[in-house]
Amino acid sequence: MKILIAPDSFKENLTAAEVATALAAGMAPLLPEATFDLVPMADGGEGTVDALVTATRGRRLAAVVTGPLGERVTAHYGVLGDGRTAVIEMAAASGLGLVPTARRNPLATTSYGTGELVRHALTQGIDTLIIGIGGSATVDGGAGMCQALGVRFFDRHDREITLAMTGGELAKVARVDASALDARLARLRIQVACDVDNPLLGPTGAANVFGPQKGATPAQVAELDDALDVFYRILEATLQVSVRDTPGAGAAGGMGAALLAFLHATLRPGVAIVIEAVGLAQRMAGVDLVITGEGRLDAQTLHGKAPHGVAQLARQLGIPVIAVGGSLADQAEFAFAEVFDAVESCVTLPMTTAEALAGGTKNLHRAGHRIAQWLRLGMRLTGTQGNQFG
Repeated sequence: MKILIAPDSFKENLTAAEVATALAAGMAPLLPEATFDLVPMADGGEGTVDALVTATRGRRLAAVVTGPLGERVTAHYGVLGDGRTAVIEMAAASGLGLVPTARRNPLATTSYGTGELVRHALTQGIDTLIIGIGGSATVDGGAGMCQALGVRFFDRHDREITLAMTGGELAKVARVDASALDARLARLRIQVACDVDNPLLGPTGAANVFGPQKGATPAQVAELDDALDVFYRILEATLQVSVRDTPGAGAAGGMGAALLAFLHATLRPGVAIVIEAVGLAQRMAGVDLVITGEGRLDAQTLHGKAPHGVAQLARQLGIPVIAVGGSLADQAEFAFAEVFDAVESCVTLPMTTAEALAGGTKNLHRAGHRIAQWLRLGMRLTGTQGNQFG
């Protein structure tokens, strides 16, 4: 029997690799004839670098860059096992988690460090760049990132704006000069893990939807929306492109628009990018069972999350799928019947969240043990032996 274990991380508890290892450790003693292929997954958000580096036997690198408040921070990114693909999480350099709650204000935060991280990755001889843009602290329209990559911005007196571009600086821009944009970017294939379809402006745009999450007041939201509008009118006239209404342009405070306009990137669902990068379809060849999972299986699981993407691929290939959750939504076994063949909770006894987190590895080990018990029972009932799963 060949079993592929491809979970997402259990947020704030275990990495995807740790989850997969714990499940396999729980199953192996009862299934000595089984072989396990562990493929850590992600959906483009937190943990994407770790999952892809682990799954492809790549390497992690560090760079000291500008944080969202202008301070210096150490950010990590990955180069995958093929040696040609780099993967970056915007949150590592420009993330909300780097900003103390009391200082969260997207008028004052910059994505400059993300541009510096891209620039560092360009020194690694890559030809493909994957950028996960979730968890950002910024609504600067991606201007900070572009500035770090060579784009110059000028005010109405034609003086260059040399401070790192922030949401508050956008309104000062009267002219954009992209002639010095890093030429190495032209040879890159750039994919952006983007799971939202918000346009740049308006009620569902970058400022209105994401600004409040990053600390913006209603007045600041209006100011940011107006600034993005003016900024992108200038930018689009300069570059002769139109991106403001493109689905996903408003992602990460307008970073989606900048990646489209300046870097000609492709915006794709994060889990699709990860599935392709780890070669998941190829690794499912000859597999009898797929196990996936995440910290909580609920309605959000069906909206671009890693377990859903894994299950869709497995079903296309005719492979049964079990999903494991740190916790399950009410009646999950019925709600997910069309997606997973079975669901399993790590937690089987009443306990607090703190207790569940503290016992995360042990609970996953036990969940794997229970799954193996059911598999053995199924094989006995069907008379299946050896490496076949009946």
